[in-house]
Amino acid sequence: MLNVTEQEEKAYLAEIKEKLTLAIRRGDDAVKQFADELRQKKQYLHEHQSSLDDADKVAADQSINRMAFTGEAAVVRKRRLFKLLQSPYFGRIDFKAQGQASAPVYIGVHSFLDEQQRRSLVYDWRAPISSLFYDYELGPAAYATPAGSVEGVIDRKRQYRIRDGQWEYMLENDVNIHDDVLQRELAKSSDDKLKNIVATIQRDQNAVIRNETASVMVIQGVAGSGKTSIALHRIAFLLYRYRETISAKEVLIISPNKVFADYISNVLPELGEEHIPELGMEELAADLLENKYAFQSFFEQISALLENPDAGFIERIRFKSSSEFLNKLNQYLLYVENNYFTGSELRVGKVTVPFAFIQGRFKAYHRLPLFKRLPQVAQDVRTYVRDATQHKLGGHEKARIGEAIPRMFKFTQVLDLYRDFYRWLGRPELCRVEPGGRLEYADVFALIYLRLRLEGFSAYEHVKHLVIDEMQDYTPVHYAVLSRLFTCRKTILGDINQTINPYGASAAETIARVFPQADVVQLHRSYRSSFEITAFAQRIIPNPDLIALERHGPAPEVLRCASPDEELQVVQQRVAAFQQGGKQSLGILCKTLRQAAQVHQALQGLGVQLLTAESTTFKEGVVITTAYLAKGLEFDEVMVPFASVATYKTEIDKGMLYVACTRAMHQLTLTYSAPLTAFLSA
Repeated sequence: MLNVTEQEEKAYLAEIKEKLTLAIRRGDDAVKQFADELRQKKQYLHEHQSSLDDADKVAADQSINRMAFTGEAAVVRKRRLFKLLQSPYFGRIDFKAQGQASAPVYIGVHSFLDEQQRRSLVYDWRAPISSLFYDYELGPAAYATPAGSVEGVIDRKRQYRIRDGQWEYMLENDVNIHDDVLQRELAKSSDDKLKNIVATIQRDQNAVIRNETASVMVIQGVAGSGKTSIALHRIAFLLYRYRETISAKEVLIISPNKVFADYISNVLPELGEEHIPELGMEELAADLLENKYAFQSFFEQISALLENPDAGFIERIRFKSSSEFLNKLNQYLLYVENNYFTGSELRVGKVTVPFAFIQGRFKAYHRLPLFKRLPQVAQDVRTYVRDATQHKLGGHEKARIGEAIPRMFKFTQVLDLYRDFYRWLGRPELCRVEPGGRLEYADVFALIYLRLRLEGFSAYEHVKHLVIDEMQDYTPVHYAVLSRLFTCRKTILGDINQTINPYGASAAETIARVFPQADVVQLHRSYRSSFEITAFAQRIIPNPDLIALERHGPAPEVLRCASPDEELQVVQQRVAAFQQGGKQSLGILCKTLRQAAQVHQALQGLGVQLLTAESTTFKEGVVITTAYLAKGLEFDEVMVPFASVATYKTEIDKGMLYVACTRAMHQLTLTYSAPLTAFLSA
């Protein structure tokens, strides 16, 4: 089975498809058999229920559950076989291990075993041997297995494009076919969902995906470096590698918004894994605050900064987004622990409980959240009184102790302590928290952090791996909350250059201070945009470490218009031209939602979609939205209207403009009617 020529390869493909078709047929029979047996078992149980004892019923239930589980597994296997029939494999290496003959290894999205010959026909891309395909060219190579390293030589490497079961092309490896295949894939149109990248994973990406040792991995990647894809493929790898100890429902993704969550929703199912739960940071906040407080969303905070930047508002955000703020909160909590539990001796009937005893018990529970200590101290005081009187306490005595101990603590409400923190700090003007009022976003996670330290929270203990995207948008106090809430492994990713709030951004180094054990990985190569678009974006926010892929396209256009109305006419013309062309997606990205609504109004009747903070799905076609909501998305073409100095003038505006331009894959157009923004005038 050396399959030297392309003709032999095509014959082999036909043979594999035939075996897959037979396997699917057998899978159909198995699923039908399980369904029939399950139905018969349930019917038997129903008919004989009255004559079965409890032990028989338990045994019957267990049998039904086992059969249902086996049947579900058969359905999953059939689904994977269907996926393979569409594209059985994408790569091949001929590997000669030491002391053995050279053997071809075909690599696909899933594994496929010839059950009669007990031989692997296709290896899962996550299998140990498959790492050779990503890590080596021709020549000496090695891969790690649980039993140790296997060394040998790769003497052939091929890559295929098989789509809908049809052969499209084969590339022979002389130097590095990855680049050629990558160029072909990147030249294609975007889609309404993020796709898997198993055929084009690069060596540095593969190292991140297969890292099994890092308890916390921080991925700092430039725009278009594939951070999100890498993180999702890393999860797929870990679910494959540790399938006995972790399942999809035990992974959680913190995503920036519902549109982005929808955009990435296909990747893991494409890789044969179940859908993974996702949660927005604000949903998490509402849960942790038990919906007791109304609060400003991150999107509303950004909108306020863009539309009506207030010096006091900016100062509050800047301070509460700093490492100093988190340090002060921790100092305050230490001060509270040492100074806010005060009182005097407690008389219960004829017994006097010394305050020194009460305070000693309070300090003895130092591992517990502050408020959780109080009922423990009350119980110890009850025991003290019971031992002193040698009789059980009555309800009145128990209640007296239960009421007296909490009164020894200066405050019993988290919100009162949060307001007191600013008085202790000597900065009461930084606190805008009123009872029943709406919290500013900068206060939300600070209040949650206090609540965790004072009351504790354990609802997320089932999560075994946490993925945090857009890491630069979260502050040290966010990470302090996440660190306490999720003690599991974490994959954290983002790009400090794509921050949209310069007053509250976290670089990889900031995050590493919260997680000192973190492995920090830098991804410098950008794959999304053409060379010309990347060079253009570099003029807005230069990044000397960024490496642009040599994929060329038309130079970005910056079009001067006589008036805003003419700008909208140009946008209408470009939309009409796009709809007549062959591309899939056009993003019209504005600074504010007000501008986006204005453009949407002008394009009524042209079948365009307006994305807002309330949107939940991303569809291909013409999409109008803000740069913030477009973060993480990509489009074949991007238009940025109103690129004038009046629109883009502050540091936060610059970040918005950079994010908007770096969403474009193949074509970028900006329009302006007033003087051009200084960020582009150089």
